[in-house]
Amino acid sequence: MPRFHNLISIQDLTREDIDLILARASEMEEVSVRRSNILKDKIMACLFFEPSTRTRLSFESAMFRLGGNVLGFADVAVSSAGGKGETLADTIKTVERYADVIVIRHPLDGSARVASEFSAIPVINAGSGSEEHPTQALLDLYSIKKMKGKIDGISISLCGDLKYGRTVHSLAMALLHYNVSIRLAAPPQLRMKPAIIEKMLSSGVDVTTVDSVEEGVKDVDVIYMTRIQKERFPDVREYDAVRGKFRLRLEDVSLMKKDAIILHPLPRVDELDPAIDSTPQAKYFDQVAAGVVTRMAILDLILN
Repeated sequence: MPRFHNLISIQDLTREDIDLILARASEMEEVSVRRSNILKDKIMACLFFEPSTRTRLSFESAMFRLGGNVLGFADVAVSSAGGKGETLADTIKTVERYADVIVIRHPLDGSARVASEFSAIPVINAGSGSEEHPTQALLDLYSIKKMKGKIDGISISLCGDLKYGRTVHSLAMALLHYNVSIRLAAPPQLRMKPAIIEKMLSSGVDVTTVDSVEEGVKDVDVIYMTRIQKERFPDVREYDAVRGKFRLRLEDVSLMKKDAIILHPLPRVDELDPAIDSTPQAKYFDQVAAGVVTRMAILDLILN
């Protein structure tokens, strides 16, 4: 059984925990089609203080496919936190009376951890500021394992906004449990946080840093592209300096290994050419589907 009550950080999980979740996600492939009632008496509260399409809807789809029910809000403006200034602690203390598990997305770093400290029921982090997005990392690992047949032994390039991108922060930490080589491809202004690089190196992971998309995509098994996130920049001038300067174009696909795959947590803006969608390397919409079964596995392991 997993040793976690909440899922706040990927760093709270062991390799054994992660492998268990991935194995359970594989089992959920069939369950997702035929549906189940294993969570028929459970209620999930989705508290999304930030916009979301894939994360919120895939959590809701996962809960419905397991026979559970969903309540919550997708716009903080309609909640007391947005309209009346209610504290996060009071929101959590209230919602725990209505549900069996809380899924929370919040713009502030540390918010999910704070929510778990006030909650008597399990809390799942669906995105906390620019720091972490653990369930995205788990579905990314599941996608890699399903599409490449393994995680150990692969080479992966993390590309784009590595400074503010919470998806790459969680994925980088998750990959430390595996025998992989990691290439960090980003503009100099958006390089991975030194603390994360230090953890990679101290874990014995082979890490290299490059400054261009072309260098990022050559001779790797997985290209993980991310958008440059305007909403995370403290100064819009910093964003303007890098906007549109790190793009994966159709012609760049010719530089890749024939069996390489391209992943992207989405949404995309202009960093990933839509013309790539029809290439055999493009797997980001299949990656979206992996989000449902992975979150089904997480909900089942936490609640059942």
